[in-house]
Amino acid sequence: MRTTKSVTISLPPEQLKRAERLAKKQSRTMSELFREGLRRLEQEEEWRPSPAALAQFGQLVRSIQQDAKRTGLDKMTMREIDAEVAAARKDMRARARKSIKRSGK
Repeated sequence: MRTTKSVTISLPPEQLKRAERLAKKQSRTMSELFREGLRRLEQEEEWRPSPAALAQFGQLVRSIQQDAKRTGLDKMTMREIDAEVAAARKDMRARARKSIKRSGK
């Protein structure tokens, strides 16, 4: 029993030529080329955030911006921001080292 089904698709001549060149360049059959295209589209769909997740992210960004404005951090230069990030990372590394020492590892 056959495990695949055949389909017919229509492509403009130029797109067909590009598909044929790409299949040849990648040493694939046309079927393999289109199957890979479908797999990539499916993966893209899986990784695309939902509208609700995007809305939630937008709210979070606005909240951070408002907090920065309220505390005056919205007027920082890139140099100041880089220094703050470096200091926070240094502090996190120091805390991690202390935690490791306390646990005896």
